[in-house]
Amino acid sequence: MMTNLFSTFDPATSSNISMNWMSMTVIIMLMPMSYWMMPNRINSLITGMIMKLNIEFKTLMGMNASSLTMMMISLFMFILMNNFMGLLPYIFTSSSHMTFTLTLSLPMWLSLMIYGWVNKTNQMFAHMIPVGTPVMLMPFMVIIETMSNMIRPGALAVRLMANMIAGHLLMSLLGNNLKMNMLAPMIIMIQMTLMLFEMAVAVIQSYVFSVLMTLYTSELT
Repeated sequence: MMTNLFSTFDPATSSNISMNWMSMTVIIMLMPMSYWMMPNRINSLITGMIMKLNIEFKTLMGMNASSLTMMMISLFMFILMNNFMGLLPYIFTSSSHMTFTLTLSLPMWLSLMIYGWVNKTNQMFAHMIPVGTPVMLMPFMVIIETMSNMIRPGALAVRLMANMIAGHLLMSLLGNNLKMNMLAPMIIMIQMTLMLFEMAVAVIQSYVFSVLMTLYTSELT
């Protein structure tokens, strides 16, 4: 019996050793290996999704950013698989923690900022002042653009974490109040509908995270 509703998201579930964070790397071993397996529907689905993402990310970043495109596709697949694994019973939802989300967003944003300010300093300064800004407002626009740029990794991390936690909390509330009475069938139908909604959220949030990071990268290309 849970003593606290938020204990569902506690990674330390045992006093000796916790295997919850292992769920992040287990999916890598379960991914279909195209060189060792015959083509099937799952492999075709993943290949088609990667090709669509490759075309879209190249459009956002430019045709000469193939390496960055593959990195963003890998980021999308990694977040997507972790989000889906969090929907399975008795599996720890790693993407609902700032430890996971901030570890993905902060190093990538910091590496982009270091690369931009070292190699494309004039272009980074140009992004701070939008076109057509009055001269009197230029100092304020520099401060505003700097602040908005600095909160980008935190916004990415909080967005992914909050969306993954919200659905899980709602399902936990409905599951704790499930009793064998006249309302039980209705609650089960609501939970099934919510599970479909959470599957859509898992895809959308991984897509939003990777697309926003791609847009941040496109400013430097």
